[in-house]
Amino acid sequence: MDDQTKRKNRMGLLAKSAPQTVKRLCETLCASHSFEWLRQPETGGVMVRGRTGGTGSAFNMGEVTVTRCSLRLDEGTVGHGYVQGRDKTHATQAALVDALMQTPAADRIETEILQPLRETRVRQQAAIQARANATKVDFFTMVRGDD
Repeated sequence: MDDQTKRKNRMGLLAKSAPQTVKRLCETLCASHSFEWLRQPETGGVMVRGRTGGTGSAFNMGEVTVTRCSLRLDEGTVGHGYVQGRDKTHATQAALVDALMQTPAADRIETEILQPLRETRVRQQAAIQARANATKVDFFTMVRGDD
C-alpha cells in the first residue's frame, strides 16, 4: 500500500471511531505535544452523493455536518482532521494523530492508538453482521409433482 492510501485509511478510521474512544486513547498524546493552528476547528456541511443502484446516475442525497481542522506540530509536520458531526475535540485529535504518524513517533501511535481503534471497529462490524445474519431468510422453491 502506498503512503497516500495508508493515510486515507488512517483518517477514515479516526473519523469513524467513537469520539469518546479516540479521546480516551489520545489523552496523554494531546498533553505531550504542542502545535499551532493552521485552521482552527470549524463546523460546516458537505453534500453527500449517491448512485442509483450503486452504479447508475449520481444524485444528491443531502447534507452532512462535518468538523475539520489543520494544525502544525512544533517540528513542522502538518496534520488534518475531518469528522462527521460537531465534535471539535474529535477533529483536533484526528489531526494530531495524522501529524504524528508522519514523525518518528509513528510506530508508537500505531500501537497505542490506531491498533486498538481497528480492533474495536472489527468487533463492531462483526456484531452488525451477526445481527444482519440473524434476520436472513432462505427461500426455496418446491417442485410440484404435476407434469
